[in-house]
Order: sequence, then structure tokens, then C-alpha cells
Amino acid sequence: MAAIDPSPSLEILVRGPEGFSLWNGPPFSNGQPGIKIEKVPCSNAKFSEDGSRLLVMKSDNVLSIYDCSSSKEIRSFQLPNLAAASLSPCGNFIQTFQKASTPQEKNLIVWKTETGDAVYHQFQKNMTKATWPSIQFSSDETVACRLATNEIQFFDAGDFSKGVVHRIRVPGVAAIELSKAPGSHVAAFVPESKGVPASVQIFACGKDSQSQPIARRSFFRCSTVQLNWNHGSTGLLVVVQSDVDKTNQSYYGESKLIYLTTDGTYEGVVSLRKEGPVHDVQWSSSGSEFAVVYGFMPARATVFDKKCNPLLELGTGPYNTLRWNPKGKFLCLAGFGNLPGDMAFWDYVEKKQLGTTKAEWSVTSEWSSDGRYFMTATTAPRLQVDNGIKIFHYNGTLYFKKMFDKLYQADWKPVSPDRYGEIVELIKSIDSLKVEETKPQGQGSKASQASTKTTSNNPPAQKPAAYRPPHAKNAAAVQAELFGESPNEAMGKNASRNKKKREKQKEKKAAEAASGT
Repeated sequence: MAAIDPSPSLEILVRGPEGFSLWNGPPFSNGQPGIKIEKVPCSNAKFSEDGSRLLVMKSDNVLSIYDCSSSKEIRSFQLPNLAAASLSPCGNFIQTFQKASTPQEKNLIVWKTETGDAVYHQFQKNMTKATWPSIQFSSDETVACRLATNEIQFFDAGDFSKGVVHRIRVPGVAAIELSKAPGSHVAAFVPESKGVPASVQIFACGKDSQSQPIARRSFFRCSTVQLNWNHGSTGLLVVVQSDVDKTNQSYYGESKLIYLTTDGTYEGVVSLRKEGPVHDVQWSSSGSEFAVVYGFMPARATVFDKKCNPLLELGTGPYNTLRWNPKGKFLCLAGFGNLPGDMAFWDYVEKKQLGTTKAEWSVTSEWSSDGRYFMTATTAPRLQVDNGIKIFHYNGTLYFKKMFDKLYQADWKPVSPDRYGEIVELIKSIDSLKVEETKPQGQGSKASQASTKTTSNNPPAQKPAAYRPPHAKNAAAVQAELFGESPNEAMGKNASRNKKKREKQKEKKAAEAASGT
């Protein structure tokens, strides 16, 4: 086996009211992160999917692009009425949307990052979170497509000057999702209209392919959908959400999970073992299994294979969030939002739970690219108080915590998980570092040192004692004396002192009586 290049270091982007900073990620040398880029004033910042570029929106409609390997600004644009901007997965293209004053103004522009030239212009009336970015790219940027009225338009990503090179007509299409790795298929959602049921359809992206869907599923009672492709572009998970639950079991409507494959082997509803909403669903990094958390609280979590057969039950609890480790070995099951923040960490390979902990009031959460750390963040404007970052080990033990007066964003810099070694070897290397750090602190076996360190880092929380009114503090001792029992050893100091005085007085009276006779 060829030697693996040194693993890239982890980095964390942190943005507050004064701008963004770039930290060196864990493991930290002195318990605190090093600062790679000091605070740069901005209103937003976002990495490209591969982590090679960083897009920063600054004041006065200035848009800057940073090269993440050198941490230097390589490109800057000043665009009037700039409303949104996005980087392509490899950072080769920038997509911007400006508020248009006239229909003739082409306000959607695609720029080439290296040259700063505009390579495509298009008028777009409005922009929503669901439809942005307007042009979707595959992970390798070989395929690019756009949702248009009643059709899906495809471009030659190597030469946008050709314009639209291929169209797939889909009457009534409202949302699309291009598969990322590879960009071989596109999913289209058509909402229900005039008694015709809603549908999700899968099309092949090739120019020579037919415009007929290779997979299709229709359903009623649908307001919105979430389209989730797996790695390999062989399976599509669709979370169908309805605003109204006709069974009146849920105030938040009803939902169901549909699974479609590109080879036509499966088209149907995933059979879940508990009634209630689908809270979250996520594919593993291999694309061979997916995990779902579902049902009325306490929710249930299950891992399924590509044929929708259950592989592992993760139990029940106050959970609504799933995060699968980039290496596919670990899985975090959590309850965020309006839930108390419980987290359970699982080893999927060994089929066992590693640990549980809590991260209250978390707004965002994600694994690091090497799969060893899990970061949660409490951010504004969702929460205006208790803003901060927590970083946990893969087994749920707290590694780092930092509070902020105001925190808007905390993101890992994306890095391909393939650039890191096997997760087992990475864990062994970290464990050896822990032992070396513990040795100078005292003598004894490694096991005793490790246990001492764990105890000192996580002192047991003392449960507060129940309130007892003053007249009831000595009730146990009085009751014991009344019934001739031995008093409780845990009585108060005053009661113990008074008892000794009474006993001495009795002895003194007995001695005086004996001497008098």
C-alpha cells in the first residue's frame, strides 16, 4: 500500500459581529485554537464544497474570494444591489444574483474565478432559499443545470458561451436536485394540481438520453419535498411533507419517506415502524445505507440498507437530528431545536453505543472531515444568548468549549475524507497523544493516569439537596428518640452538639445523686 500524504490540518471558520476568523482546528497545542486569519469584516462567508475557496460578502456590495491553501484574497468584485452569491463545488465559478430594476437587466451572472470574467448572463425575477443557487453543479463540475419554466436546462460547464445545450421538458416542475457524484441523474418535483397527484421523477442527464423518466412516484397530500441523493447517484430519498395532517395527530402536518432507485429496483414508501413525522434522514458516505429518525416523541432511529431492510436499531429518545461521520464509522443521534440537546454516539461498524452527552440550545452541528470530532454551535439570530462552540470527541466526551457574546456562524473547512487515513488509525494516534500528555502529571500506570485525567476533566455533578423547612430539619432525630431508635448519623451539627450537652448533664446529675447518697 502506498504511503499516504500527511493529513491536512483541520480548520474552523468563526463569524461574529466584527467579521470572520479562521482557526486552526483540533488537536489544539495549548488547549486553545491558533488563529490563521484574524477578524475580517463581512456579512457572510462560505467555503466551496471541496474547501479550496472561501467566498466572503463584505460591506458596500463587495464580494471577495480567498484561496484557502494560502489564506490570501485572490479575487474581488463590487456588484450593485448584490443579494446572494455562491461558489461552485470546486470553486471554479461564482454565481451572483442582483436585484433587477428592469426585466431587460440580466441579473443572474456566472463568473470564472481565475479570470474574473462573466461567462453567463440570465434574467431571473426572484430568488428564494429553496431555488438558490439557480445553477446546480455536479461535484466534479462536469454537469451544470438550471430550473426553468416547465423544463430543466443543461449547460456545458467547460464552455458556458454555448448557452443551453440540452433541455428536458417537465410540465409544472417546481424543484430539481442534481446528483453530485457522479452528476448522472436529476430529480424533478411536480406539485399536485387540479386533482392530478404530485410526483417525483428521475431523468438521465446525458444529451443523447431520452426525455422520459427512468423512475417515477406519485402521491397526494404534499406541500414540499426534500430530495437527497446518495454517493454514487444510484438512490434518491424523498421526504414528502404536508402542511395539514388529516388524521389530526400532529399540529405540524404529516410526512412520509419515499425511496427511488435509478435502476428501477425500488419505487415506493419506506416502511417505518412508528407513526409520526420523519424528522431527519441521511445517507452514509458509502451510499449503501441510510439512517432515519422518525415518529412521535420519543422518536425512533433506524439504519436501512439500499433495499430498505432494517440493519440496526438505534433506540428511542428525544431525537430529531442525524449526523453521519464522513468515514461512515460513527453516527451521532441528537435532539436539537426545541428539544433538550441529548446526543448519542454510535459505532456503526461495531453496532454499539459509545457514549451519551448533551449540547443544549445547539443550532448547527457537524462532523469534522477526518471523522474524529463533532462540533455544535449556538448561534444568532436563532438564539441571542448563550452563544458558543462545543467540540466533542467521536465518543461524546467534551474536548473544547468557548462562549461568545454574539456568534453568527461556525463551520469546519471541508476537506475530502479520502485525504485522511483510516479512522481507526487516527483514533489510535490521538489516544497515544493523550497518554503522552498525561505522563508528566504524575506517576503510576497508564490506566490510572487516564482514569485520573477523565475524572478531573469531568467531575461528577452533585445533585442539589431537597429544601427542608427549619422546623423539619431535626424531625428525623426527634422521631428516632420518640421510638427509641438510634438517631440518624446525618443529623445537623447543632442537633449533635445539643445531644452531647444533654448527655453530659444527665451524667453530671447521676454523679451528684450517687455522691449525695
